[in-house]
Amino acid sequence: MTAKLISGTEVARQIREELTGETARLKERCGVVPGLVTILVGKNPASMSYVAGKQKTAKEIGFHSVQENLPEETTEGELLALIERCNRDEKIHGILVQLPLPRQIDETKVLYAIDPKKDVDGFHPVNVGKMVIGQADYLPCTPAGIQQLLVRSGVKIDGAEVVVVGRSNIVGKPIANILLQKQPGANATVTICHTGTRDMALHTRRADILIVAAGRPNAVTADMVKPGAVVIDVGVNRIGTTPEGKAKLVGDVDFEAVRQKASFITPVPGGVGPMTITMLMANTLKAAQIAAGVR
Repeated sequence: MTAKLISGTEVARQIREELTGETARLKERCGVVPGLVTILVGKNPASMSYVAGKQKTAKEIGFHSVQENLPEETTEGELLALIERCNRDEKIHGILVQLPLPRQIDETKVLYAIDPKKDVDGFHPVNVGKMVIGQADYLPCTPAGIQQLLVRSGVKIDGAEVVVVGRSNIVGKPIANILLQKQPGANATVTICHTGTRDMALHTRRADILIVAAGRPNAVTADMVKPGAVVIDVGVNRIGTTPEGKAKLVGDVDFEAVRQKASFITPVPGGVGPMTITMLMANTLKAAQIAAGVR
């Protein structure tokens, strides 16, 4: 058995085409253009690259896209004042503050300052709480992308045994909550493994769907995977450079070995990664639709 690849690149392309059409219809029907502001403090190269990707995608879909670049020495008060202006701006439907922030700024205070109606990252406690009780407006982007990969690949989630490796607030906890809801594209039995799990392989070998967000290469090896399982590898680890001088990226799963046992598997790169920005755009469009009273 050789697993079929789940291409996040292709699924993201399909969703972006759908979002482009919905954005045009919203503008035509209501005169509303979804607005996204991305806020970057400092010049962290990775953050600059992420923000540029988000802005590029927003413009391609047809959004009103605003980039706010602030110097490294920006105070917490100055950043909070900018967020408050964006909260009041009717042309802005989504606010994203790129993390990490400089040490003089409290990230939690900043995330909590964003109006929950414009929190398109899905990190505000109001939105986290609504996710947990199954009434989410905006799901966190990476977990939402994972769910879409599964649904659009025809993977049966209802009744499945799902094992999540990792308990971060960004991936592990939210995807577990999303997939256990009694809703379409969910209704699974979910187990979370983490650094305190005594025998991780005991749990992972039961998984019909195994989602790995551990943060280290080869955290899951072939002997830990049930034959025919669906494996979603969220990890991105840099392990040197390619002969062309580019960063060599691998996931958290021993890809080549696990691919021989799984039925479906996501590659790294080109798996979960492309979905994150795409789901940010989906949340922004939804925020605009809610503001316009059409959703």
